[in-house]
This record gives sequence, structure tokens and C-alpha cells, in this order.
Amino acid sequence: MKKSVYRALVLIMLSMSWIASYAQDGLRPRGDVNCDWEVGIADVNVLVDAVMEGVGYHPFYTYDLDLNGDKEINIADINLLVGALLGGQLLPLPSYSGTLPVLFINTEGHRDIVSRDEYLQADWWLDNMGDERYESMGSPEQPLKMEIKGRGNSTWTNVDKKPFRLKLDKKQAMMGMPSSRHWVLLAQALDMMGQVADALPFEIGRRMGMAWNPRQEPVEVVLNGQYIGLYYLAEKIRVDEDRVNIQEQQDGETDPERITGGWLLEIDNYKEPDNITFTEGNGEPFWVTPHGPEVLSEEQRDYITSFLLRADSAIYVGNKVSTEWERYIDIDSLAIYYIVQEAVDNPEAFSGSCYLHKERGEDTKLVFGPLWDCSSSFVRYKKTYPFNEFIYENQPSYCRCRWIREIAKFPHFQLRVRHHWKRFYEEVYPTMEAYLDAFAARVETAGNYDHVRWPLYQGNNTIYRLNHYTKVCFNKKVAWLQSQWGYLAENDTVEVKNCSRVGE
Repeated sequence: MKKSVYRALVLIMLSMSWIASYAQDGLRPRGDVNCDWEVGIADVNVLVDAVMEGVGYHPFYTYDLDLNGDKEINIADINLLVGALLGGQLLPLPSYSGTLPVLFINTEGHRDIVSRDEYLQADWWLDNMGDERYESMGSPEQPLKMEIKGRGNSTWTNVDKKPFRLKLDKKQAMMGMPSSRHWVLLAQALDMMGQVADALPFEIGRRMGMAWNPRQEPVEVVLNGQYIGLYYLAEKIRVDEDRVNIQEQQDGETDPERITGGWLLEIDNYKEPDNITFTEGNGEPFWVTPHGPEVLSEEQRDYITSFLLRADSAIYVGNKVSTEWERYIDIDSLAIYYIVQEAVDNPEAFSGSCYLHKERGEDTKLVFGPLWDCSSSFVRYKKTYPFNEFIYENQPSYCRCRWIREIAKFPHFQLRVRHHWKRFYEEVYPTMEAYLDAFAARVETAGNYDHVRWPLYQGNNTIYRLNHYTKVCFNKKVAWLQSQWGYLAENDTVEVKNCSRVGE
């Protein structure tokens, strides 16, 4: 049937009908496919156009067009909408639980967010839902301004529940975190651990004394009137007094003293055009993305490439008693960073999302941290897996694990790991169960609501997942690491043998 004929028939049917017009709590009603917060003939027109043009179903971008939930956009959806306007009922769209603060975002023109490169203008407000620990910000009547775009790599291209980057029009202290314009919304769609894939390692790092790890707070998010689930509002990693607190280096700097720092770098598992690239001592490609500065002069690129190459050469030496590599890398920051990644058995550590920074100065070193994206924690889990391997052993094919396998052969590094491990095992590890229990209880209800919106993913039953998966994996791995690293006293000065891996 031609679109014009079908539309005419629909309009005749509706000409005598009562047109629904309602909205509730910042959420659009089901059937409001044109984002005007009303259900009427205009929505039928939009839906007819979508069907006639063959719009494909997408669980994020066309979810609201699929009125009957069959994961197709077809005439059955038009029939349902027409029936609703003639007096029938549509099931409501999923809603937020209200147990967490809710972040409302409306893009300009209610446009879909389809790019990681181009920001959209947007209005926003935050409703604390009665939680007095947090301040409500803005309102539907007086929203605040931001820009929003997509973010992530595989999580953007391969996962339906999308993560986002936010840039506010002015600095705001959101959800009790220090003031900034720059934030991210993490979807954690692939987290099977009970919503703690990042929360657990980040908290361990904080309690171990890492200089800074991104804080994140759980929120429920409504985008263009549609509930899109449980997210985590997190601080974006950047050079800032309240984040990576090093002296900022300008893009395109050429001064020989200033180009020594500060540097904010990421060991990456994606080759990008502006990467710093070289071949690691084991013959594997090594990719580093500069995040501060981002646009490099020839002098900046030469300086940091030379620095990384000298560090690499000092790591890949036959004499593992050598401490030359410690001229370039802060051994204690690396030991703590490594312990955190081992404790959560993250085989993707040191492959990508591995941040390190360097303050200005000829004698300053690369400091490992902050932590980021530990979503592969415990990915090797099977009921029969004893967690009796280090993270650089028997890795998945997509992991390269730069530097750490070789550094683990140095006796001095082994000793520093054992000393920091003693502090973790005696002071930090005993406190983590209570932290996990409190975190899971906080997000349990919101996770169940998220699962209604995203049944493909496993955001529900948080407490059960925590007790029957995360804690089991965590305790097994820590027990095994204790058997490897727990035999040196804090003041032990016994020479550690030169061996092929930490713990042998």
C-alpha cells in the first residue's frame, strides 16, 4: 500500500478519536515517537514514515518505535498506536526506580547521539530523588547547559547500551565530586560482576594510596524522555588540580624544559593516527596515546618517544639485577598498580586503558595510574578455574600486556611487590567485603530496573552476583597470590633470586 493512501486511511480513523496527551516525571509516554511529550496523529505520521522507509530496529535508537516489542518496526506497531488513540492501551515504557539520583538530558531537537567526534548541545538537570547526600541541580523549568557525544571503543561500536562524554557549560561539583566541566557516563553493560568491575579495583587503588583514581557515582539516566538505565557518572581522566595533578603542558610546546612534562599517556590496544608507536623489546607493537598534551609538536613527539624507547631498552636487558629501568619508571607506583590488577585478575591490564603520567623535569619518572576500564576482571572465570596464574600468563588473544611480563623478572621489583602486597593483605583486603556489600545494596534495585530496559545484559540481581561470582573469584585469586607473595616480612632484606616471574 502506498504511503499516502495508508496515511489517509489512518487520519480518517483518527479524525473522530480522542488524542492522548500526557507526560509524567520527565519520561515520555509510550507512543510519543516524535519527542513532543504527547501522543497524537503526529506520532502516527512519524511511525508510518519509519515503516515505509524500512527503518531497522535498534535497541537504543529505535526502541520507542517498537510498540509491540517484537524487535521490528512494522505495521503491527502502527496498528497498536492507532488502537491506543482510539481508546486502547499501550504498555508503559520502562521507568527508573527512583532509588538513586536521576540525570535528565534532552539533546537539541531531541537528536540521537550517533557520533564520538561531534558534540550535540543539550539541556540537563539532576534530581536527587530525596537523597540528601547529593544536591539537585537545575530543573525541568530551568535546565542547565551541556554538550554530549559518544565515547569508548568496543563499548560504543559493539554494545547497544551506549556510554557518553559530557562537557558542561561551566564547572559543576556533581554528586559530591570535585567541580569540573568534564564528565563521562559509563554504561557498564558488560559487567557480570554485580556492577563492581571498576568500583572494586578503583577502591583498592585508593586504599593503597594511589595519587588519584576517578570517582564515580551511580545514577539513573533519562535521555530525551526515555529511560536508558543505570549508569555511572565518573570523573574524566585529565590533567587537573583535582584529577591528575601535574603541571599542564600546552599543545605544540617546543621549549626544551617544558616538553619534559607534564605528560598524561595511555598505553593503548588500538592503533590511532596520532599514536606514539615503536616496537617493544619482545618484537610486539607498542602504541601510546597522548592525552595531555594531545596535539604534539615535533619536539614533544621526539622527546616522549625517546624517553619511552630508553625505558623499553632498560627493561629488556639480560641482567635482571640492573636497576637502570627504575630511572624511567616509578617502581612503587607500578608495584601498586600491578597488585590491583592481579587482585581482580584483569588479563587486559597493561594492554589498553593503561594510564601513566610524568611531571615536568629531566629527572622525573613515569608514574603508573590512574586506573581505568577494568571490565575484563575475572573474565577467565570458570567453576573449575583455580585462579592460579598471573595476569600475563595464558592471556586472551586480544591482550598484549606490555612491559609487565619482563619487569616481573627483576628481583627488586619482586621485592617491592611483596612489601606492598603485605600492606594490601593485612590492611586493605579485610575491609573490602564490607565495601562490596554496601555498594551492591545501593544499586540492587536500580540494576533490576536497568535489566527491564536492557534484558540482554546482566545488570540485575546485583547482590546475588556479588556473592556467588565476584567474591568467589576475588577470594580465590587473593589466596593464591598470598601463597606466592606472602612470605617476606616488611623489613626483610634477603636478596630475591633472579627468576622468570614474580612469585617463583
